[in-house]
Formats: sequence, structure tokens, C-alpha cells
Amino acid sequence: MALVINTKISTYFKAALVALMGLTLAACSSNKANDFAASELKQSKLVTLPNAQVVVTFPEANPSSREYVNNRGTFKAYKGRGQLLIQNNNAISADIFINNQKLNITNQLAANTLYEYSLARRTHNGVNTFKVENIKPKGASLTLRFEFPTLNTAAQSNIDFSQVDALIEKDVKAGFPGAVLAVVKSGELIKLSAYGDAKQYQQSDLMLLRPEPMQTHTLFDLASNTKIFATNFALMKLVSEGLLNINKPVQSYLPEYKGDGRELRTVKNLLTHTAGYPPVFDFHRKSAKTGDAYFSQNSQTTKQLLLTQVPLSNKYPAQAVYSDIDYMILGVLVERITGQPLDDYLEQHIYAPLKLTNTVFNPLKKGFIRSEFAATELSGNTRDGRIEFDNIRTNVLQGEVHDERAFYSFDGVAGHAGLFSNAPDLAVLSQVLLNQGGFGNNQLFSASTLAQFLTPQLNNETYGLGFRLAGNNQARRWHFGPYASAQAYGHTGWTGTVTVIDPTYDLAIILLTNARHTKIKGSQKHYQFLGKQYETAQYGSVVSLIYEALLNQ
Repeated sequence: MALVINTKISTYFKAALVALMGLTLAACSSNKANDFAASELKQSKLVTLPNAQVVVTFPEANPSSREYVNNRGTFKAYKGRGQLLIQNNNAISADIFINNQKLNITNQLAANTLYEYSLARRTHNGVNTFKVENIKPKGASLTLRFEFPTLNTAAQSNIDFSQVDALIEKDVKAGFPGAVLAVVKSGELIKLSAYGDAKQYQQSDLMLLRPEPMQTHTLFDLASNTKIFATNFALMKLVSEGLLNINKPVQSYLPEYKGDGRELRTVKNLLTHTAGYPPVFDFHRKSAKTGDAYFSQNSQTTKQLLLTQVPLSNKYPAQAVYSDIDYMILGVLVERITGQPLDDYLEQHIYAPLKLTNTVFNPLKKGFIRSEFAATELSGNTRDGRIEFDNIRTNVLQGEVHDERAFYSFDGVAGHAGLFSNAPDLAVLSQVLLNQGGFGNNQLFSASTLAQFLTPQLNNETYGLGFRLAGNNQARRWHFGPYASAQAYGHTGWTGTVTVIDPTYDLAIILLTNARHTKIKGSQKHYQFLGKQYETAQYGSVVSLIYEALLNQ
């Protein structure tokens, strides 16, 4: 097969090559450009290339004495998709095999040249193999770079999801407000559906004459799913870059974190909820017991109180108690290491490289409008008049984080809550997790770091580091359903959001609801959002029916 000069390398990549190496690009036409392409560098020194899931140089530096284990490996891809970059150092020829099929390279390779090869005709779903043989001349070498899989959002699926549709539609007809459901399977967005309304009430119990319908791109307050799609993504990136060691004391990164045993607490204690903090701590309102001692509706004041004053258990290590306090501290830790506000760091270094423009903190301050969001509580944070504190919101919440601590005490940006996103963006972030840290030519964190964060804790196998795990005992069947593998993981969010990532099935399930956008019934102290009584809001049934649709096809 003839070699041609690549005319399809991205504008960004060309610009980087020119700026870094003084590259001159020449082009010629060929009807075989999609199968094999090349671009020449001026000198033998190669530029810094985009990230890849596998980067390996052949021949191997320390080969095994077992002949058929050398110059081989695997990469993840999907049928009809995949891209290979070949960095040729000084070889004139080589036999490269993908899934035991030899690539059609007939022309002599040029030294210090980068070649791009489409693997569309060679790949299948899941694990694919590669090997290299007959590199000539003796002593020559080349490097293979396999990009991470991306997400096909235009997939046509024949999976019958009618049962899960019927369940959610039945609930909507009975009074449930609305939902968006996304299913990612084997690199394809095979389901993206909207149900019901994004907003039904204009205030308290007064319904809109024309409810705002739910759209597949409607944005939701993710509540505690912020912990995994924001804070954990940032932490895993910092660990992968060598900027964070979770086994070190928190004080190593936050020097003021001391006193009352804080010096003993490690970053891992926060991630596993074993630091000894209570489930919540209400900075945003004055306490009858402590008065103004811990009251703060200012982000900087709150962070100071958080790191130096919030009481914690004397027992160390403490029993695992799920606590928002842990992730509030972790959010501050990310800011201290990076030197940026948490939202700026995430939006610039995590979401922007993935071209995710709908995953954001404080969206109403960043150009979004209320009608783009699913609404939550009808009367602000008052629980229909049952709660009162300084500066409390009383309007229908839409596009503002519901969580009181995040909104009032952290100015909308916190490690435990505050992130907004929609199903298409979360599908991409889920694919990053299924890819073990990367997407296309972007690597956010390493596979080994993700594995570390997904390791079950000895005292409770449903806890990873921040992630909640399905485990073997099905203690979280209400979340993961009865069919999820023991390797499945994810999180839930108070506003009505749930995520399931199941690497065994190469599957992600994203259910976003506005279950809190309903009336509240009950006494002054014992009350319930009516939306939480519906089956859709219980998560497990929806998740179970999706697994059934896939496993019983």
C-alpha cells in the first residue's frame, strides 16, 4: 500500500508540531489516505505527542527468553474504530500485526517520521492484540501509540428498552416530575431518553400552566455525584502526575490542618470516610448549641473553620461514616495543590480537553439560563416552610445548587456538591472511566490510579476511595440492582441522580431525575418529598431493567 502525506492531522496537532519542531508539512493527494498516512519531521528528534492508552517501543529493551512473549501487547478498541500512530525512529521496514492481521505497509519507512494508520478494518470490541516482527535494519526501532476509544453518540441500537421506558412513563403519568436516562455500552451511546418535565411549579404548590418539558440535554444538579465526577477526577489526575500521595497526612498539603488529632489523618482517611467526621456540618445556619462559633456564609471563612475547628472523633482510625465533610476538605486540598479554585481547575484541565461545555459549577454565573436546568425544591431550602435561617432561599430552585452547605457556605463550589451536568456529558466522563483514564488523545489519569481508587476497603467492601462499589454481598442492590458485576461502581446524589459504571460489561448507566421537584408531605420534623416515593426515584428497578434488556437480548 502506498504511503501518502497526511492531510488530516488536526489543526491543533499541526500547530504544535510547527511551534515545537519547526515542522514543514507538504501534501499530496491519494485515494488511500484514510488507510495509511504520514507526516515528516525536519530532524530526528520527535515532538511531544498526544497522550495514548498504549505507548510501546520495539524491539523491547529487555526481551524475555520465551520467544513468543516479546514485542506483543493489547489495547482496547471497538469494532470498526481505532487509530494507530507509528513513530519511526530509524527503521526502513517492519511487520506490524493487529489481531494477527498484517498491516499493508509496502513503501520503505522514512527515518524520524510519524505515520498515522486507521484501524477501522482491523478492530473488534474489547481487547485487541498487536505484535511487531522483522524490524530492519538490525538495531533500528519504532514506537506504536494506540489512542483511547471515544464514544459513538450516533449509534443505532436494537436493544428493547420498552420495559424501562414503561416504568418511568408510568411514574410520570402518576405524578413523578421527570428524568433523563442514558446507557453507554461498548463505546456507544445506545440509549438517550427524556421523560416528563424539567419544571412543573413556579412557586410552592402553584403549578405552571405550561410545564417546561424535559430534554435529553437538560442539565441537572448532580449533588453527591460531584464527588466522583469532579473531586475524584481531580484527585486521580493529581495522583497520576505525582503531585498527591493519598497515604500522606492531610497536613502535608494543608499545614493549618492540625490539633485534636488532625495530624494523624491521611488523605486516604478522607477518601474512605474514616477520618472521624459526622455526616454533615451546618455552617450555613446558627446552632442553638454553638451559637455563632461555626456559622459561616462566606467561602474563605468556611474553609478556615473546616480545616481547624470542625470537631472529629477521638478514635483513630474511625469507623467508616459517610460524610460530606471529608469531600469538602478534599476540595480545598485540590485547590491548594493546583493553586486554582476547584471549578477553574476542573473546567480547564478535565472538562475542556474533553470538549464538555455543559459540566460546570455555578452555571448561572457562566452564561447559562434557568430554563436549561431541571428544577429541584419548590420553596428554596425551607422544606415548604419547615426550616428557616439567615438568607434562606424561598423560590423554586433551578440552576442553583440545592445543597445548603455548598450554596451558602462555599459560594456554590465545593468538593462534595455543586457540579451540574447533563446526560451526554456524563456519558463521555463514564467512557473515560471505562477506558481506565483516557478518551481519544487525552489521558486524565492512569489505569493504576483508577485501580487504586476502586480497591474495596477491608472494613467495608462497598467503599472504594470515594466511589461506592457493588461488591460481592449485594449490600447495595438498591443502587446497582441484582445483575451488576462485583466490579461495578458509581454513586448517588440527593437530588435524584444515580450512576453505575460496570467494566465487566463495558457498561454505564446514568439516571438523572428531579425527584425533589414535588410537594412535601408530613409533620414539622418527619416529612418526605412525594417524588421520592416513586419506583424511578428508587434507582434499583430502573438499573435492573436495563441489565435485563442487555443480558436477555
